[in-house]
Amino acid sequence: MAEVTRGEAARVGVDLSKRVFQVHAVDRAGRVVMAEPMAPEKFFAWCAQLPAGCEVAVEACGGAHHVARRLRSLGLDARLIAGHFVTPYRMAGKSGKNDANDPAAICEAAGRPHMRFVPVKTTEQQGQLSVHRLREGDKAERTALINRIRGVLVEFGMSFPQSPEALRRVLAELIEDGSNERTGIARLVLQRAHLHWIELNLQMKWCEERIGTHVRSDERASKAAALQGIGPIGASALVASVDDFSQFASAKQFSAWLGLVPGQNSTGGRASLGRITKRGDDDLRTLLIQGAKSAVMTAHKRSDRISQWLVQVKERAGWQKAVVALANKNARILWAMLTRDGEFDANHLPERPAPHCALSQCPET
Repeated sequence: MAEVTRGEAARVGVDLSKRVFQVHAVDRAGRVVMAEPMAPEKFFAWCAQLPAGCEVAVEACGGAHHVARRLRSLGLDARLIAGHFVTPYRMAGKSGKNDANDPAAICEAAGRPHMRFVPVKTTEQQGQLSVHRLREGDKAERTALINRIRGVLVEFGMSFPQSPEALRRVLAELIEDGSNERTGIARLVLQRAHLHWIELNLQMKWCEERIGTHVRSDERASKAAALQGIGPIGASALVASVDDFSQFASAKQFSAWLGLVPGQNSTGGRASLGRITKRGDDDLRTLLIQGAKSAVMTAHKRSDRISQWLVQVKERAGWQKAVVALANKNARILWAMLTRDGEFDANHLPERPAPHCALSQCPET
């Protein structure tokens, strides 16, 4: 029997962790060349010896974009795969997840001809997105802080309207008021919480100033911010997250990537549409939905075509479906603007295609 010789690595799957990278490499025939764990620096030294253009697939996770950029600097074809695309290629299924099976599944998934990969972000994109992450974290912390303040006040028989602004206006006076039963330690707690609230507001203001600077300096973000229901924060996040909108073949594909299209459960030629899929980036979809809510609520005050359409959808299907419809429309308009170098026009009337006719029925020219 002839001896089977294994060639050099043609495709590599890597499962990342903080201290160990699990590596699985195959040759062009699909035979396993190497499968072992490596320390990060040893892994990069090994990758430097791979042939130029070798495909190295990494599951998208924390630090994956940094690893991909470093691999590309070595002349390798680094690709990122979303985790939910890897699971079907794990031989033991969901129950067989371990450090050895994961890189093998990543390597197998990367070899599929129709696999979709995550675009590798630049350092500029990740830097701008870090501002958004900081702002979102501060916002969540501020909400939790306000709820804690309300909890302390309720224990002393005081409740206020849900609006944070209504509480903020009276909080300083409540702390100084000595005519109630709050103890000295309770007053100190409220005072510290109030100072923390002010600090969080200042931090969020700083983040919003950085976001505003990004929108003013980036032409694409400026165009996106002009749409009804997007605004500067949504525009900055969309442009920083996507960067190259031409990676999507159509506006419909971009909207589907954001999870703003209805899910399907169709069979036998009968189409059945359900709720939106909610796939993709949760933060981007949330920004589009929240911005659309504001635009829908004020649509009756405007006279442009989009606002008139919103009023009709709201009356026909309800305001919640109108919100999702506008978020979907904004995503499609944004793709068209940034791939065709256009400007937003709320009264734009699309050109209808000429009707198709048979040659014998067309007028002579």
